Amino acid sequence: MPTTVGFCGLGDMGTVIVPRLLAAGFDVVGWNRTRAKAQELIDGGMRWADTPREVAAQSEVVMSIVTDGAAVRAVALGPDGVISGLKKGAVYIDMSTIAPDVSRAVSDEFRAAGLDMLDGPISGSPVTVRQGSASVMLGGDAAACERARPVLEAVGPKVTRIGDSGLACQMKIAVNLLLMVEVIAFGEAVALAEKGGVERETAVNAVLNSVAASPVLGYRGPFILEGKMPDKPLADVTLQQKDMLLALGLARTLGSPAPLAAAANEMMNACRGLGIDHHDFVTAHKVYRKLGGQDK
Repeated sequence: MPTTVGFCGLGDMGTVIVPRLLAAGFDVVGWNRTRAKAQELIDGGMRWADTPREVAAQSEVVMSIVTDGAAVRAVALGPDGVISGLKKGAVYIDMSTIAPDVSRAVSDEFRAAGLDMLDGPISGSPVTVRQGSASVMLGGDAAACERARPVLEAVGPKVTRIGDSGLACQMKIAVNLLLMVEVIAFGEAVALAEKGGVERETAVNAVLNSVAASPVLGYRGPFILEGKMPDKPLADVTLQQKDMLLALGLARTLGSPAPLAAAANEMMNACRGLGIDHHDFVTAHKVYRKLGGQDK
């Protein structure tokens, strides 16, 4: 069983995953572009490395979560990237949400070097990671997936191999499409109820107690109540729309219709037009209210 785990990219997700790894008894070594953002984790027991290469050289499993495909390439394949430090038999898992073809291209570089890379996007938010209810999807070599499983189960209890390289990224994009459409539709439903005279809090509670309730609505839905929108969003409109554009691009490439995704994306565009895109993307509820004449 792996004992030393490396982590590259200590943003919103990394900062909640690393404490779970430490609590599970793993020795964790981490890197981030800005060390100051990692200081709390260092104080909590994480060891620091100056480059992804140094992280990989000390680890049996290396994980990364970064913003986009370009950042994955830099962390994984750059001059001081993971590929230059990873040992034979170790496993690199990129947990970012990126285009499947980008993930496959990076994986091909690792395979050519005789190394194992998995795409392992996490389905959840900082809230669900802290709760221990996040899930991880895996793409890549089956044996490498099993070697990484004990580490990933410390992050979230549901670890599922989807298939070959890139397929976990593809599945994560599909899941996020569903999540985004669901949250946007929630705003539409509540705005409709409000327009007909139902109090907003009553409408939210009714949805959360109905057959339409879901985990994501359970913790995100109340954000639309007065004074409940968090100053630091779980995922603002800009970040979430990045994933929606990945879904629309994948749908175009595969020739798979995605009309609901396209409609939800337009509501995110409207959020940007109203200047509320810095809020969690459940803020699309405000767009519906404005279009319905409820907010002048």
